[in-house]
Amino acid sequence: MPKFAIKFGLIAGMVGLTPAMHAADADAFFAPALSGQILGEVRNATGVVQMGAVVSLYNRYDELLRRGLSNQDGKFVFDSLAPDVYSIRVSLASFVPALRRNISVLAGSESLLKIQLASALSTIEMVPINSPEGAMMSDSWKWVLKTSHATRPVLRLLPQTSSSRTSMASVFSDTSALVKVSAGDGDPFSGTSQDLGTAFVLATSVNGTSKIRVSGNVGYAASGLPSAGFRTTYRRDDQTGEGPQLALTVRQIYLPSLMGSGPLESNTPALRTASLSSYDKMEVLDVIHLEYGASLESISLFGRINHVNPFARATYDLDDHSAVRLAVSAGSQPVELLTGSSDQNQNLSGDLAALGQMQRISRRDNQAAVERNKAIEAGYQAVEGSRTYRASVYAEEVSNAAFLMSGDSGLVDPGDLLPDLYLRGTVFNIGDYRRMGFSASVTQKLGDRVEVSAAAGRTDALQLQPTPDGITATATGDDLRSGVRNAPRPWVTVQADAAVLVTGTHLATSYGWTDPNVLMPIHVSLTGKTDQKVGWNVYARQPLPSIGGMHMEMTVDLRNLLAQGYVGIQSNGRCAVLTNAPRAVRGGVSFIF
Repeated sequence: MPKFAIKFGLIAGMVGLTPAMHAADADAFFAPALSGQILGEVRNATGVVQMGAVVSLYNRYDELLRRGLSNQDGKFVFDSLAPDVYSIRVSLASFVPALRRNISVLAGSESLLKIQLASALSTIEMVPINSPEGAMMSDSWKWVLKTSHATRPVLRLLPQTSSSRTSMASVFSDTSALVKVSAGDGDPFSGTSQDLGTAFVLATSVNGTSKIRVSGNVGYAASGLPSAGFRTTYRRDDQTGEGPQLALTVRQIYLPSLMGSGPLESNTPALRTASLSSYDKMEVLDVIHLEYGASLESISLFGRINHVNPFARATYDLDDHSAVRLAVSAGSQPVELLTGSSDQNQNLSGDLAALGQMQRISRRDNQAAVERNKAIEAGYQAVEGSRTYRASVYAEEVSNAAFLMSGDSGLVDPGDLLPDLYLRGTVFNIGDYRRMGFSASVTQKLGDRVEVSAAAGRTDALQLQPTPDGITATATGDDLRSGVRNAPRPWVTVQADAAVLVTGTHLATSYGWTDPNVLMPIHVSLTGKTDQKVGWNVYARQPLPSIGGMHMEMTVDLRNLLAQGYVGIQSNGRCAVLTNAPRAVRGGVSFIF
């Protein structure tokens, strides 16, 4: 009986499990695979497999889905892909990236890619393979779908643009533009914009990775001849974020006549400049941020001047709310370091500001001279709630400093004078000087729309040695330059910014005080916001009603309204004044697309 019971139980169990096993095998055999995969192998031009290549997978809308690395055999795989159209991008250091679009992935299929990376032209080739058994979209199944009335495709005419226009739209994205028309006085000595009358900037993204901005500044200077400046900026982003940036800036400006008589074309000097600059970022240990770059400038005026301007800035994050910065530069002002920003709207106005910041050029002994500044600065910034604290200390060495001279002609030898672009006087080379200084400021936010700040500091100003009767006298340019002395002076600046809730008007006003008997060059901060101002300044920006999706803004900029910072000189019965912050009034209208 026990043996009979055991045999009977085994036979009954096998008979009961047999249908279930057959059902499971049938389900596994007939169940179609609902996903596909993309396989690939990465090699160089000589056929050597490449390990560590970055392989990115994009969908039909060029959105990044996955990212992986090739293994030691140069192979990679993206599995469990829904049936669709994909794109593959492969990049590796020292090789040109390879891109393949319109890779069709069917249910249950495999797409095999053969990737060859090269230094000149990289390629991705599709290798045909047979579909595995059980694939949903087999030839027989496609024939069934075509012969079925329910699944037969219907030809329809849709109001769709041409394929070429669609492809162009897919290449260029995030396009924005700004056009600004302005008039009034310029201020080439404040380090801000030098606008010729009509400025524009166009920014777009190419293939989602390359950022291109083209800006221009055209108009008529005081010479009456057309002048222009153009700037092109290119940046290619990599997998880690923003990539290096390159910028090419060219200008041609006709200065007013040197002699004041004769044919306009023969007496009008042409100032031509070309600048090629680079700017890049680097992250070190997650708490140190390094920014560095250089610019190569070539200036043509009474000859040719070439020089290189390197710059760098390191930021060390003490915590989430405070940081320490150290910056150095040599040569002209580092425009990319001062205007660099990843925000698109800031880049539009930043490119116009960079295009307007011309080199400060003067004339000395009938030769053109470019103002150059070697500076080193350390700064600290901390944010505590709605209050921001900043402090900095700096040292700089300036050569061929340029100042504006207005007054009687013939005070100084013409070989030391250069006509001002806006015909308000002449540019005088005051020589070289060294100085040190420090500054501190606090900014307080009063709600979301009001901000007030106060800053103070002490640095070396420039003082002209007076004669015994109290009047500064000079006969030649060298005599005036030899009488310049450093004079330590304090300075104070207060500023208020407000935004009106109903109209959207933005108002900003500031007042900067210092000793009125000295020339106080403004130090442009390399580690933070420049707090030093001269005189009373007012800025207003008023948004206008939009028309057809185009935004408009009206701006008014008033600088040094009280005409402070003017130092008088006298020689042989002639009088003139020197300043580095001339009074200026300018307004304009901006069109933002």
